[in-house]
Amino acid sequence: MSGDRVRQLDAAAVARLLTPAGAVEALADVLRAGLDPEAGRPRTALPVPAGELLLMPAATGSWAGVKIAGVAPGNPARGLPRITGSYLLLDGPTLRPLALLDGAALTTLRTPAVSALAIRHLTPPATPLRMVLFGTGPQAYAHLDAVLAVRNVAETVVVARSPERARRLAAHARALGVPEARTGSPGDVAGADLVVCCTTARTPLFDGRLVAPGATVVAVGSHEPDARETDTALVRRSAVYVESRAAALREAGDLLMPLAEGAVGPDHVAGTLADLVARPEATGPADSAAPRLFKSVGMAWEDLAVAVAVHRAAAEEAPVASGGET
Repeated sequence: MSGDRVRQLDAAAVARLLTPAGAVEALADVLRAGLDPEAGRPRTALPVPAGELLLMPAATGSWAGVKIAGVAPGNPARGLPRITGSYLLLDGPTLRPLALLDGAALTTLRTPAVSALAIRHLTPPATPLRMVLFGTGPQAYAHLDAVLAVRNVAETVVVARSPERARRLAAHARALGVPEARTGSPGDVAGADLVVCCTTARTPLFDGRLVAPGATVVAVGSHEPDARETDTALVRRSAVYVESRAAALREAGDLLMPLAEGAVGPDHVAGTLADLVARPEATGPADSAAPRLFKSVGMAWEDLAVAVAVHRAAAEEAPVASGGET
């Protein structure tokens, strides 16, 4: 159909068309269908004066796509987003362009969905959780939404460098129906059932010895071998889950640094996200004496799965034959 136009989906459209719960299910569906994250190609990273350019392609039989993302650490000081970029979705058999999505909005949707899918399998379903949330950027807000889509949260403690930003996020949590939400300090992890780290930190945010037995920690802030949000003590104590062993051992500083120190071995990873989805009865919270750590670096298959779900929702809402949508 050579007359077709590429559907244009801006940030508002991406956020409107797919809920956090819908993004979680999109990821779970492709894993249940047999997608193997271990086969995913590594991202290409190019240092540039403003930061870093990332190229993340992925393909299945029916779909293909590529994200071109910019990571510009200086942007927040300019009032601009730290993550920029676009996602081009293609028809798999023909490689015909179908949709162009806002890349930052897609990342803001898919990263929390990955975390929430892990949280759904690593935390008890019936118990309201006490959550400590590190960070106040877009990922922190989006992670709050995603966690609330899969679990009840009794308390949220926001820990951040800016007290005012932390107070705003705590107020937002209360507005979303969290009974107790306040600001706090790194020591609050001692009373948490769930700790979520979505920061740009390059060194550990808290003392891993404080994390309670059976608690779950999610770390999503970095994909660099020399940056981490969690310390060696936590990694050593924890049952560790990742999106892909290959990706984690290539990019996850949270694991690579303890490995380089000799604190853990390469077989320390207990399982993957695909394991959790395929065999929840075998890989869920079994050892109450050990914390569980889910370390995410972000993978191209996740972007593709969520982009397809957004595109399908847009097509159902308003089929495009000769015009685009912005």
